[in-house]
Amino acid sequence: MLPTDEYYIQKLIDEGEHVHQDFKFAISDARKIAKSISAFSNTEGGRLLVGIKDNGKIAGVRSEEEIYMIEAAAKMYCTPEVNISNKIFRVQGKDVLEVSIEESKNKPVCAIDENNKPWAYVRINDENILADTVFLNRWKHNKQEEKVIVTYSEREKYLLDILSKNKELTLNQCSRLSRIPRITTSRLLADFIRFDLVEQIFREHTFYFRLKEENTK
Repeated sequence: MLPTDEYYIQKLIDEGEHVHQDFKFAISDARKIAKSISAFSNTEGGRLLVGIKDNGKIAGVRSEEEIYMIEAAAKMYCTPEVNISNKIFRVQGKDVLEVSIEESKNKPVCAIDENNKPWAYVRINDENILADTVFLNRWKHNKQEEKVIVTYSEREKYLLDILSKNKELTLNQCSRLSRIPRITTSRLLADFIRFDLVEQIFREHTFYFRLKEENTK
């Protein structure tokens, strides 16, 4: 027997908000919802449940205008455009909209703000976080099809040595301690992450970098 709409939606609600799921009580601004679409597209994909309060209570979708704004967010306020799929479920006499967003193969997907500036977001736990320059460099490298030869100059060795002597460092700290320009440090950290030497973590609204455990032995 196939699960009912109510069973399916309640099962998703019970999961709460997480890296692959976000609740939206209502959609009132297409540009704001574009941030969520950008974040899911740049991470591992996910879903929006529209008509659900933050506490999991079902409020229902108020009008078809909300569906229009979501579609506008994906096509008009995301660059490149994002293909999404919508499905409406009838639960407790109310409509709940599930918006499915696939992970993009063409990152970064940027959300266009009110000044027409593009900003890329990533999904970390249950938050949409503005991507830093290291993420941007990682995506840029991933678009390059040519093989990359890893060479360790004194500069690379010095930065890795600094990371090995410190538990965690921000981008600015890495740049300051190594005396390497910030833009270059960002590219180097992206390379280190790409080759599994360093990992990027997010804590207390700040990105940190640390040497991967297997490389500290």
